[in-house]
Amino acid sequence: MTTDLSPAALPDYLQVLSQAAQSYRSRGSFAVPISRSQPERPQPEKVVEALLQAELAAKQQRLQYSFDDLLGEWRLCFTTGVRKRSSSSGRKQGIRLTKGFYLPQWAPAQIGFFAAPEAVTAGSGQGTIANQIQLGAVRLRFTGAAKYLGKKNLLAFDFSQIAIDCFGKTIVQTGFRGGQTKAAQFEQIPFEQIPIAKLPFFAFFSVTPDWVAARGRGGGLALWVRQDAEIG
Repeated sequence: MTTDLSPAALPDYLQVLSQAAQSYRSRGSFAVPISRSQPERPQPEKVVEALLQAELAAKQQRLQYSFDDLLGEWRLCFTTGVRKRSSSSGRKQGIRLTKGFYLPQWAPAQIGFFAAPEAVTAGSGQGTIANQIQLGAVRLRFTGAAKYLGKKNLLAFDFSQIAIDCFGKTIVQTGFRGGQTKAAQFEQIPFEQIPIAKLPFFAFFSVTPDWVAARGRGGGLALWVRQDAEIG
């Protein structure tokens, strides 16, 4: 079940996230509208606050999304970093979000979620993940197995393959961190036994047909827009 984006049902924080996604599609990384018909891009601090409010609302309302809602390819629109907090004695005391920023169009980062080929329906919650970034003619792409824990809106994954393309031609493609063997082992782990503490994951807290938002294992927040939507 995706988030209701009808105007009457849209709280302020979701309006900010929708505007951020729409403005990213219409003019890319430019800070000001190219034409009067294009929406103004929300300031980064407003987007961070909106992401935090959306995350809190998802917990309070116990929102749940399915793996089906995530299937497809998404362009990274906005993200934050994190800094570890320490006390005067040097002991770690959690993390602090750094200032967020919009991703530039000249260095597109993209993520994709796909149902497992052997799955009869996408609703199994098991599939694959692909994460890539492109700089000019060079593209770096990681792929691996993924499992979605619907009750927690959490997608755990483990990359096992890496590929480097140049001018559309693959020049390097190989396994790493155990390759296909590691991927097969991950796929066989029962959902209830997935070692979340040891794996990278995304905890999704807002999912719509046009954009999705999640917190990563490291604590950072991210907003993606659907890749098949028009991107300027």
